[in-house]
Amino acid sequence: MTGLLAKKAIEEKKELLYDLAKKIWEHPEIAYTEVKASKWTADFLKDHGFEVEEKHAGVPTAIKATWGSGKPVIGFLGEYDALPGMSQKISTSKEPINEGDPGQGCGHNLLGVAHVGAVLGMKKEMEEKNLKGTIIFYGCPAEEVLTGKGFMARGGAFKELDISMAWHPSSRNKVTIGTSTGLNTVKFHFKGQTAHAGGDPHNGRSALDALELMNVGAQYLREHVTDDVRIHYITTEGGVAPNIVPDKASSWYFVRALSREAVEDTYNRLLKIADGAAMMTETEVQVEFLGGCYNTLQNKVLVNLIHETMKEVGLPDWTEEELKFAEELNNVSANYDKMIKSGKIPKDMQIHSEIGPIVDEDGYGSTDVGDVQHIAPGVMFYTATNNIGAAGHSWQITSSVGSSIGEKGMLTAAKIMAVAGIKALEDPSIIEDSKKEFDKVMNGKTYKCPITDDIPIPQS
Repeated sequence: MTGLLAKKAIEEKKELLYDLAKKIWEHPEIAYTEVKASKWTADFLKDHGFEVEEKHAGVPTAIKATWGSGKPVIGFLGEYDALPGMSQKISTSKEPINEGDPGQGCGHNLLGVAHVGAVLGMKKEMEEKNLKGTIIFYGCPAEEVLTGKGFMARGGAFKELDISMAWHPSSRNKVTIGTSTGLNTVKFHFKGQTAHAGGDPHNGRSALDALELMNVGAQYLREHVTDDVRIHYITTEGGVAPNIVPDKASSWYFVRALSREAVEDTYNRLLKIADGAAMMTETEVQVEFLGGCYNTLQNKVLVNLIHETMKEVGLPDWTEEELKFAEELNNVSANYDKMIKSGKIPKDMQIHSEIGPIVDEDGYGSTDVGDVQHIAPGVMFYTATNNIGAAGHSWQITSSVGSSIGEKGMLTAAKIMAVAGIKALEDPSIIEDSKKEFDKVMNGKTYKCPITDDIPIPQS
């Protein structure tokens, strides 16, 4: 039976996989500082027979771990970065381990290790059945700032792939044919002239005025963009005292949309607004482009493959203790009662325990998985690793993904990817059809890395 050996191998290695995920959870590292996580992951894969390249594509905490030979080449997109300020104990109340420290508020301690489990499972079945092909685990840093895979792609990563698979921890078990937004991230730095705000304001040129006028311009821009566009910003610097005309002011913008073209069009219009604000206030503006990512491009052939495999592999059996833990988290969740009242979940469901039909819905968050999906056919899916009422990027997720709930959801994902990968090796039509679809959707377009050559790779 396809995938039986892979699932067995993953089950036999589960305690080692759990240990690795727990170590990464206990030592959270934010974007581009994932030194421990990348080293532990690299060493683990070396110990299990993979040829490992650290600092892959010139990115200090990136990994490429390869096993097998020849075609097809199947890639697995692991991540391990944490979120700032998400420190949290495994507890049903908000209780940081160290106030202000990072934590795994998006479950990436599980994310990387699930893909490790998937390649271990595939390796075992490929050896036993003498299956040809190459499997690659990519350790991808800095997904939370949406540039890790972009820097890797700029350095030549992923171009060897026939298909890619990605999984993300979630409150749900689902796979979608919808799209998540692409993004540009940019900082605007205005420079003016100081003066006494009361005594000689006519001699001042306010950088803060320029920044605020730009923000007003961005509000008016919202009326003249497509419905999928999202523009959001914060002020990072705005002066030092009310009686001093600010000579420095800065803002940080995200521009999102469901296509790369819409991102770039809106971004270019935003640049004009910044220039206009500088002209109106007789200030100068410096644009610090931080990078960007593509929208996701879910391959329907691979979506169908994952969905079918999800149903075959099934979902974890939750213990009474795990359900009680989830219930206590849901009781203090702002989302849970609203979800029940809206009919989104059955009453008293504490952890999502269904595999519904393939979902056709767009998401307005972003992920740099989209970059890889514009290089080769790819799919991303989700399994439940936390209580169903947890908000994204919350302390409840940090708590859950350090517990057995997260571990079980992770192991399920590893099995799904491994079995789907073996199916793709044994049935060449899957990859052939995914490529035909990819070529049709791309319609002659090619991937152009959003991260320009002048942007340096952040160092750990």
